[in-house]
Amino acid sequence: MAGRGRGAEEGEGTTAGVSERLLFAGTAPVEATPVSLPMPRPAGEILPPDGGASLQPPKSATIDRIRRQFRRASFSAFRQSVVVAATTELDRGIGFLVVPVFLAAGVIFFFSLNTEPDLYRPLAAVALMAVCAVISRSWPKTHLLFMAALFCALGFVAAKVETWRVATPMLGSEIQTRLTGRVVIAEEMANGRVRLTIDLISTAHPTLRYAPDRVRLSARGIPPDMKAGSLVTGYARLLPPTGPVRPESYDFSFDSYFSGIGASGFFLGDPKIIPANDPPAGTSVASTIENARENIADHIRSTVGGPEGEIAAALIVGVRAGIPEDINEAMRRTGIYHIISISGLHMALVAGTIMLLLRGAFALFPDFSSRRPVKKYAAAIALISIAAYLVISGLVVAAERSFIMLAVMLVAVLFDRAALTMRNLAISAIAVILVSPHEVVGPSFQMSFAATAALVGAYAGWADYRADKVRTPPAKRSFLGFISRKLALGVGGAAMTSLIAGSATLLFAIWHFQRVSPLSLLANLAVMPIVSLIVMPFAVLSALAMPFGFDGPFLYVMGKGLTAMITISAWISEHSPVDAVGLISIQSVLLATIALVIATMATTWLRLAAVPFALAALLAIPHVRTPDLLISEDAHLVAMPIGGGELAINSVRSNEFTTDNWKRALKAETIVPPETFAKGALDIADPVDLPPGSPFYCTGDLCIGRHPSGAIVALAENRNSARPACGFADLIVINDATAYNPCRDPRVLVVTKRQLARDGSAAVFFDPQSATARPDIRYAVEKPYRPWHEQRSYSREARGLPPYKRPEKADAKPLPAQ
Repeated sequence: MAGRGRGAEEGEGTTAGVSERLLFAGTAPVEATPVSLPMPRPAGEILPPDGGASLQPPKSATIDRIRRQFRRASFSAFRQSVVVAATTELDRGIGFLVVPVFLAAGVIFFFSLNTEPDLYRPLAAVALMAVCAVISRSWPKTHLLFMAALFCALGFVAAKVETWRVATPMLGSEIQTRLTGRVVIAEEMANGRVRLTIDLISTAHPTLRYAPDRVRLSARGIPPDMKAGSLVTGYARLLPPTGPVRPESYDFSFDSYFSGIGASGFFLGDPKIIPANDPPAGTSVASTIENARENIADHIRSTVGGPEGEIAAALIVGVRAGIPEDINEAMRRTGIYHIISISGLHMALVAGTIMLLLRGAFALFPDFSSRRPVKKYAAAIALISIAAYLVISGLVVAAERSFIMLAVMLVAVLFDRAALTMRNLAISAIAVILVSPHEVVGPSFQMSFAATAALVGAYAGWADYRADKVRTPPAKRSFLGFISRKLALGVGGAAMTSLIAGSATLLFAIWHFQRVSPLSLLANLAVMPIVSLIVMPFAVLSALAMPFGFDGPFLYVMGKGLTAMITISAWISEHSPVDAVGLISIQSVLLATIALVIATMATTWLRLAAVPFALAALLAIPHVRTPDLLISEDAHLVAMPIGGGELAINSVRSNEFTTDNWKRALKAETIVPPETFAKGALDIADPVDLPPGSPFYCTGDLCIGRHPSGAIVALAENRNSARPACGFADLIVINDATAYNPCRDPRVLVVTKRQLARDGSAAVFFDPQSATARPDIRYAVEKPYRPWHEQRSYSREARGLPPYKRPEKADAKPLPAQ
C-alpha cells in the first residue's frame, strides 16, 4: 500500500508539472484517461467465439470519447489563449484607449433618443456606476463592465449639458423685419454677394418677441467701410433653420442650434452702417481678430489673384467662401477637398515646417545645440505657432479639434514621450468629446479620427514588424540609386497613407454623402507632394515674412503650386466615373466602426477579431431600402426615380442642393423636369393609362406622374384641385397648409403642407407587390421635438395658417362725418 501511495503521489506530481508547462505555453493538457490492465481470468473460463473481442468497448465509442476529449482540450486551450491575450492588452493600456469609444457611445445614444431626457437621471446613473465600479474592484471583469457603463453615462451627461448650455433661440416662422445688429463676420462669396453673420440687437416693423441672438444673412452689396464690429441696420427676410432634406440625412437645424445661428435669410436692400458706441471688450477683441483675418485675406487675394488667391486665403486664414463652386466640386469628386478645410494636415505641416526651420537654425550653433534640448524648444515654439494659426483661422471646430490632437503630441515631445501614439490620440478624442459632444455625430469628427486611428495603428504595426525582423546592413548604393530608393519609398508611403486613410473613412463618407471618389488614390498621389513640399511650406514662409512686407515671392510660389493642384484635380475630375453610390445601412457603419476600433487598438492576435465585423459590415451594406419618392419639407419639390438613371421632379426651378443630394441618394444621373401644359390642354382620358415610369405632367394646379411600380402620384396646389385625384391616385401631395384630406378611400395616402411643416421632409415607399396597397411614409423629424426642432411647431404652416400677407395701407383721406 505504501509503495502504491508513493507511486500515486509521484504520478500526480508529474502530471501537475506537465500541466504547468503546457499552461505556460498557452496549451492546456489533455484530460488523463485511466488505463485498465487485463486481469488474469480463472482457469477453465470459456471465451466467446470471437476471442473476447465482444467484451471490449466498440471502436466507435472510443473514437467519440477521444473526439470529445480533443474538443474540450481545444476549447480550453483557446480560452486560455484568449485570457492571456486579453491580460496582455490590459497591461499595455487598452483600457484607457477605449475610454473615448465609450464616451462617444454615450453621446450617440443621447442624440439618437426620440425624446429629450432630463439631467437628473443621467447624473444619478453616473453616481451609481461610479459607486459600483469602486465596490467591484476586487472582481476585475465586473469592474471593467461598470467602468465601461460609467464612461457611457459620462458621455450621455456631457451631451445633455452641452444641449442645455447652448440653448440657441431659433426663429419659428418666416418673417420680414427691420433689424439692427453688430457684424461678427463678413465673407465675400464666389457669386458676388456678401454673407454677414450678425448679432441681433433689436428688430422693428414688426418687433419680434422671440428674436434669435445671431443670424446669418446675405446681401448684394455692403458699404466699403463695413467691417467686423460695425453696427448695421436694414430690412431683411428671416427664415427659420431647415431640417434634413430627406430622412436620415444631415440635419441643418441641429448644426444651426449648436453653432448659435437662430435664423438665416437675406437683406431686401443693401444694409447701412449706423453710428455706434464702443463695443464691449470681448466683442472688440473678436472684431479685431476678424478684421485682421479679412485684411490678410484681401492682401493674399490681391497678391496671388484668381481662384488660387481664394484657396490661398482659405489655407492661411480660413476664409473660403469665395472659392468657385466648380473647383470645390472637382476637389470633392477627386477626394482632395480635405486640403481646403484647415485640419490636422495643415496643423501638422505648419508645425513640421516651424520645427524644421528651427532645428536647422539651431544646427548653425553646435555648441548651444549640444548643451540645450533644442528639440523641446522647437516643439514649444511650434505649439505657439499652431495656436496662433488656430486663432487667425477663425477658431472653426475642425481646426480646434486638429489643434487639440497636435498639441497633445507636441506636449508629449516636451515631456520626452512618443508623439505619435494611440494614447495621445485617445487623449485628444476625450478632450474633443467633452468640449463639443455634438461633433461626435458629425462627419468631420468621425472621418478625422477614423483616418488618424487607422494611420497610427498601421504605423505601430509596421514598427513592430520591423523591430522583430533581422535587418542586414544596407548595401552601398550610388547617389542615383539612393535618390531612386528614397523617391520610391516616398511614393509608396504616400500611396499607403492614402489607401489606409481612404479605406478607414470609406463607409463614413458613403453614409453621410452617398458618394465615393474612385480616383482619390491617384489624385492624392499627384497633389499631396505639391501641397506638402510647395504650398504649405511657402504659406508658412509667407506668413512669417508678411509683417516685414517680403511675402510676395513666397505667395507667388504658393500660387503656382495651387495652379498645378487645380489643374490636376480638374483633369482627374473630368475622367472620374459617376461617384454617386446611393444609400447604405446604418448597421454596416456600426459594424465597420467596431472593426476599426479592434484593428487599431489591439496589439495581440486579438486584432483578428476585427475580421468578422469587417466582413459583416460589407455584407450589411445593401440591407437598406431606397425610397421610391422623396418630398421636401416645404411641399414644393417632389422627386421620383423612373428608371434608367432618371429622376423625375415636379418643378422646373428646383433647389440645386436638394436635387443634388437626392440624385446621389437615389443613384440617379439625370433630372427629368415636368412637362407643362396649359389648363385643359392635357388630355388624359384615364391616368391609369399612363405607362409605368412616366414623368410628371402638369396642367393648372395638378401634376400627375407614375412610378415604375405602377403607383400613381398626384401633386395639387389646394384641396379642390386634389379632390379629382382621389379616384385614381395612390399618393397625393397638397401644397396647402390649410387643406385636409379630401379622400374617403383609406388606401390613398394624402400628405399636406401642414404635415411636412411639422414632421419635415418625407420618404415614401410603394408596395412592390401591389400598386393599389397604401404606401408607407417616413418623416425626417420625430415628435416630441428635441430642442433643435422645437421651433417647427411655431411656423404658420405647422399651425395650419395661410401664408402671411401684409395688410394694405389704409386710405389717408378722413372718413366722412356720421
